[in-house]
Amino acid sequence: MDGVCAAILCGGIGSRLRPLTYYFQKAMIPVGSKQKPLLEYIILLLKKSGVENVNLLCGYKYQQIVNYFGNGDRFNVKINYVLDRKGFRGTGWAMLNAYEQGYFSKFENTLVYYGDILTDINIRDFVNYHENLKSTATIAVSRGYRIPVGVAYIEGSRIIKFEEKPLINVPVCIGILMIRREVFNIMAEVSKKYVNEEYDLMGHLIPELTARGVVYAYETNASWYDIGSTEKYEKLDNSFADKLLEFLES
Repeated sequence: MDGVCAAILCGGIGSRLRPLTYYFQKAMIPVGSKQKPLLEYIILLLKKSGVENVNLLCGYKYQQIVNYFGNGDRFNVKINYVLDRKGFRGTGWAMLNAYEQGYFSKFENTLVYYGDILTDINIRDFVNYHENLKSTATIAVSRGYRIPVGVAYIEGSRIIKFEEKPLINVPVCIGILMIRREVFNIMAEVSKKYVNEEYDLMGHLIPELTARGVVYAYETNASWYDIGSTEKYEKLDNSFADKLLEFLES
């Protein structure tokens, strides 16, 4: 896919996935009956969608990723490894670090993919939607998210209704977004507010872009699963991962 590269965020220590991440880099956690790393599904999805320049933004236990994926030849993609700068915490710093090293400068658009998301989203359609809108930033969202806790409906101090883990009909971010090259200048500008602090894409940069009126939503009904915690990992149905892998390898 011309003009598009990918940045996969897989540098965090995965504290919500402990004790598993004491031994695994979180993107390398095995999923499905074939026990392939989660990151392999992501790379196969990108390859099938025509995105062949893949930048892995790494830190904690990055050697596991390098040893398994190498330069990407085995997956017919080009893989670059960008190590997080020591002392800089957050996805915003990770992206800015990679940009300043020149990894995104040749591409008009960068697909940002959080490394703990399993999905069958149509990447080509997402990219085309972003480009047709001439959007500065586009976020993939989905409805029907199930809240992981019970919800109480209250009148005064009395609970009149209680619903355990309800589905909510609001668009939620699924951890995939597109940004145009010009965003990196804004990213650098916003970063000045967070010197010596954590700098987060979704928590800090996107609100700034939204205030400027340049962020659009791509609503998808694709299947997706956030493997961001030990509880979520334990509840992952192997059949979902197996079906996805069958699609990606066909």
